[in-house]
Amino acid sequence: MSATITPSVGAEYARILSVGAYRPARIVPNSEIVDLIDSSDEWIRERSGIIERRYAAKDESVVDLAVSAALVALERSGIAADQIGMVLIGTVTHPYPTPSAAAEVADRIGALNAAAVDLSAACAGFCYGLAIANDLIRGGSARYVLLIGVEKLTDWVNPADRGTAFLFADGAGAVVVGPSDTPGIGPVVWGADGSQKDAITMTQSLIDYRDNGGPIFPTLEMQGQQVFRWAVGEMAKACQRALDVAGVSADDLDAFIPHQANMRITDAMVRALKLPGHVPVARDIAYTGNTSAASVPLAMDRMLETGEAPHGGTALLIGFGAGLVYASQVVILP
Repeated sequence: MSATITPSVGAEYARILSVGAYRPARIVPNSEIVDLIDSSDEWIRERSGIIERRYAAKDESVVDLAVSAALVALERSGIAADQIGMVLIGTVTHPYPTPSAAAEVADRIGALNAAAVDLSAACAGFCYGLAIANDLIRGGSARYVLLIGVEKLTDWVNPADRGTAFLFADGAGAVVVGPSDTPGIGPVVWGADGSQKDAITMTQSLIDYRDNGGPIFPTLEMQGQQVFRWAVGEMAKACQRALDVAGVSADDLDAFIPHQANMRITDAMVRALKLPGHVPVARDIAYTGNTSAASVPLAMDRMLETGEAPHGGTALLIGFGAGLVYASQVVILP
């Protein structure tokens, strides 16, 4: 006869308690990029909306960036590191398959009893992680989750690649997610289309590089028009579904915080959603570049810090990228 298992019991709801960010000190204007890719400041601004971006120092690691953002989020939350039940990191640029960046971050911040794992969902990594954090807390597997989106993309970009060199940058954003008496994170709308995996990929695998060599270390490559068409055609639909399942209309929003992929993609989504003019839209890409999994929390932090979005306001998030993968949800801002 089978035994009766006592189930875990969690909080009724979860919400984001705080957000923290880390932008590396080095500011890189377009003028520093253009010669290697035979381009111009005007072309980069027109194509992407980027004016400048941040590059980490050579000796700054993914873990270093993540720790810096995590400590800010923890301080703002009032939650001690040893209360964290899970450290969850969205990243595709930690250079070690094992051990995880999350395990090292947990140790360095003093979250010694926390579970820790990395999540590979590219530019959707933060929004994927937020959905998982919500379920962990409501399911009783953790009371508090430290979620970090972090990338050091400059380690994996060919500076002479005209399709990627001007886009990608480095940074980290972190949130503490905890229990709530009222709903603070809406149902996630997410998915993947692996048939388009070649739209954003690597020039070769590390195994191929080891066995066959080559003049250039494996780097990111992107089919820009393919990604643009997919994002413009499908991501507004995902955003609308996220609004619908949360029971929220575009008129109810206090902010729209999409992945900072490209200003033209953001503009197209705003038009497709028929977003009211009073809703502020994150445009952090202009000064931070595309930081993949870090872009949504970095943009959230900037909007709250500048007063562009209100604390306690309602925001629509979406992340999308290599895979191709996407995730969207409505949240209450910390």
